[in-house]
Amino acid sequence: MSTRQHNIAVIAGDGIGIEVTASTLEVLRAVQKKVGGFELKFDELDYGSARYKAQGSYTPEGWLEHLTKSDAIFFGAVGDPEVPDHISLWDLILPMRQKFQQYVNVRPSAILPGIPPRITNAQPGDLDWVIVRENTEGEYAGQGGRTHVGTEWETATEVAVFTRKGVERVMRFAFETAQKRPRKLLTVVSKSNAQRYGLVLWDEVAEIVSKDFPDVKWDKMLVDAMTVRMVTKPKTLDTIVTTNLHGDILSDLAAGVSGSIGIAHSSSLDPTRKSPSLFEPVHGAAFDIMGKNLANPIAAIMSAAEMLRWLGEEKAAEIIEKACETSIAKGQTTGDLGGKLKTDEVTDVVIKLIEGQ
Repeated sequence: MSTRQHNIAVIAGDGIGIEVTASTLEVLRAVQKKVGGFELKFDELDYGSARYKAQGSYTPEGWLEHLTKSDAIFFGAVGDPEVPDHISLWDLILPMRQKFQQYVNVRPSAILPGIPPRITNAQPGDLDWVIVRENTEGEYAGQGGRTHVGTEWETATEVAVFTRKGVERVMRFAFETAQKRPRKLLTVVSKSNAQRYGLVLWDEVAEIVSKDFPDVKWDKMLVDAMTVRMVTKPKTLDTIVTTNLHGDILSDLAAGVSGSIGIAHSSSLDPTRKSPSLFEPVHGAAFDIMGKNLANPIAAIMSAAEMLRWLGEEKAAEIIEKACETSIAKGQTTGDLGGKLKTDEVTDVVIKLIEGQ
């Protein structure tokens, strides 16, 4: 039997991204050995703020073309206290999302056994969401500019761009996701009462697409009201679809109410599979704990499980997820989840649980 080969571009990036990526590669090697039948080829790249500060650019010339050779991209984190955030984002992560048309960002959130409840009376199973975030346009389209710089008339514009094609494709993905889940329930989030053009289009397209999914129950929420519903009525939600900016914010809230951003994982997908998709933990570079062996590696490891599933390695993905969930249930966690273990210790626990399955 031939061995399936997957070429993975690895961008550890900055801060704790470097540490959790190292943990993740250890876990991936362990599950590859455990399951067999596939081989992961890692192309470890130096893209990040250290390169920017040393050479003046986050990436070398032709970097996006280089990444097209990969089957998937694993990403740690980007950000540096000495580099303005808009530079690090627009020089590294956002160009990948747009160039590769990774138009869907999927961020699951769940309260798992062993996690102290962050919401009053919430128990494992009460919060089990999938947030589908539009990932290439909207408020992060990159349109706008500044004029009269340095004068009292200085003007800055940030243009939110919503195309019918862009909205329809993410909306269809969200309805399909809801249709595959047991509850077949979707909540469409916008702010169409105040943003009367782009987000009215968003709502109208949702109505049109819904006709193709009669078995999916769906409702609409304004984003401000949605924050309250997420905290006070988590059991009324299941699949959620929202815009780029709103999804960015709501998914961090979801991570907080489900336990910790240290377990929040994500996938930036090109559902057409014409370009590589990207998998990363939701947390940032967290320079305040960098190098202290305190970072929770679970979000990165769970992101890698999603990557394996995307590549067709379902068994390996399930083994990783079970190991992570077992470590949490046993309280073998880092401090953000109330545990006492260090980054490398949690990594070792997960690997041993993988080997024992």
